[in-house]
Amino acid sequence: MKKIEAIIKPFRLEDVRLALQEVGVVGMTITEVKGFGRQKGHTEMYRGAEYQVDFLPKVKIEMIVNSDDVERCIDVITNTARTGKVGDGKIFVIDVDRVVRIRTGEENNEAI
Repeated sequence: MKKIEAIIKPFRLEDVRLALQEVGVVGMTITEVKGFGRQKGHTEMYRGAEYQVDFLPKVKIEMIVNSDDVERCIDVITNTARTGKVGDGKIFVIDVDRVVRIRTGEENNEAI
């Protein structure tokens, strides 16, 4: 089992969610996050004053999938979230040793 964490632009979330559902992803956790990378923030004007916005709004998608499904999920996320501009995001894949469903006690693949 693997945990996939994808950090994407917020306006791409709904398209990514629907595309992942189409390939069989049954659950995910969504978190609103802020950060920066190569995009390095930007400058904005507010009431005539210019100020630096260092952290940009992003969305983090987290899901646990069978190891066999990782490449398919990565392909779906990259193809759906890509705008071709700096700041499209990153995907992280992490090994998962054990999953337990609290309600039933089911473990691992049965708990996904």
